[in-house]
Amino acid sequence: MQRKRQPAEPYRIKSVEPIKLLTRKQREERIKQAAYNVFRLDATDIYIDLLTDSGTAAMSNRQWAALMMGDETYAGATSFRRFESVVKDLTRKNFVVPCHQGRSAENLFFSTILKKGDYVPNNTHFDTTRANTLHKGGIAVDFPCEASNTDEYVSFKGNMDVEALEQFIHEKGADKIPVIVMTVTNNSIGGQPVSMKNIKDVSALCKQHHIPFFFDCARFAENSYFIKRDEPGYADKSIRDIAHEMFEQCDGVMMSAKKDGLANIGGFIAVNDEDLYRRLTELLIIVEGFMTYGGLAGRDLEVLAVGLEEVLEFDYLDFRVEQVRYFGERIKEAGIPIVEPIGGHAVFADAGKFLSHIPAEQFPGQTLTVALYLEGGVRAVEIGSLMFGGEDPNTGEKLTARRELVRMAVPRRVYTNSHLDYVADAAARIAEAKDKLGGYKITRQAAFLRHFTCEMEQLAPSGIGVEMK
Repeated sequence: MQRKRQPAEPYRIKSVEPIKLLTRKQREERIKQAAYNVFRLDATDIYIDLLTDSGTAAMSNRQWAALMMGDETYAGATSFRRFESVVKDLTRKNFVVPCHQGRSAENLFFSTILKKGDYVPNNTHFDTTRANTLHKGGIAVDFPCEASNTDEYVSFKGNMDVEALEQFIHEKGADKIPVIVMTVTNNSIGGQPVSMKNIKDVSALCKQHHIPFFFDCARFAENSYFIKRDEPGYADKSIRDIAHEMFEQCDGVMMSAKKDGLANIGGFIAVNDEDLYRRLTELLIIVEGFMTYGGLAGRDLEVLAVGLEEVLEFDYLDFRVEQVRYFGERIKEAGIPIVEPIGGHAVFADAGKFLSHIPAEQFPGQTLTVALYLEGGVRAVEIGSLMFGGEDPNTGEKLTARRELVRMAVPRRVYTNSHLDYVADAAARIAEAKDKLGGYKITRQAAFLRHFTCEMEQLAPSGIGVEMK
């Protein structure tokens, strides 16, 4: 099979940061000291870091220049006004609440609108969205429209199941549903996009039942790119125009701007409801900071204002999506099944299918995650029963993941294609020895977001380890 040419980076490298590969023995020591939890590893332990695309982007020369323009005035800073103007124009919303990151936005929002026992439907909640819903006494419910097989090639797998959602509204009653959230792109099922048609269908359903409709829009630009590429009628529209059309369908947004804001910190809530805005800012001032900085420095707001413009550039997005596509094809060629079609920000390995001899309760995704670190110094993250399992703190229900996945998130403008080839080579060596891999058990965990801090033990030694030369 002839491989499609790898894309060329649409930028020149102006500054470099050294990275170093530890020896196999050193990696074995580090991961054991970290209780087999890759979140507990130090940055210096890592060679290629694919843990997350959140806050890990390389800033552009324009962003570095903007940083020097930061106005650190406590109230009414000019940096906030620039940021506010960009967000208003992008989201088509009248009121902007700055936050230091996405989970802060979720905390503010759900603390303000949720009552115990309320339901929050989503196409698929991600970890912090689900945790913030549960923490406030809400019940997170997912309505994905995902195809049954992870390798089935269907466009817009991130869509929400509108028919199931409508039935749920009739069963529970709109008064028990203070908001319906759509995550774009749908991170938890493989970074899959949502179609404009699906967005409009959900929007119409929400209007019919007078339920506010919000986006979790951390990757809105990538979603807009997929609409332009794959949805009929949008090929000739600009990314900006598609984003505007998306945002006009919703009542408000929450964003971790550490993704498609191309920044290392920051987020926001944007709404049209002035009463909701006032309630949000009252809580913001108590827990984050004044309403014109929200826990951010002025220089961070300046960087975000530039990043939210740069992310709309087609050449950037075209390379971004193509680089991830190239990486996914290399991982698949290495012998590890992946979620297809390949999403915009990460490659998701199907660890449940790859390591079918390891049951879900022994976390096959964590097995593959640890193996990637041991074999190549590569840090990825489990998105399966370790992240989404456990016990619902409100109902006591045992929670399990629909898929046992491992996400290899590609930081924006950071790694070259050669780095990704290196990861694929390590994956190929793991695939050759997969039958020797064993599972893990949890020895200590927190009630919420346990994957960040839990401690684990091996149930069997990995049995692999070809040392890199």
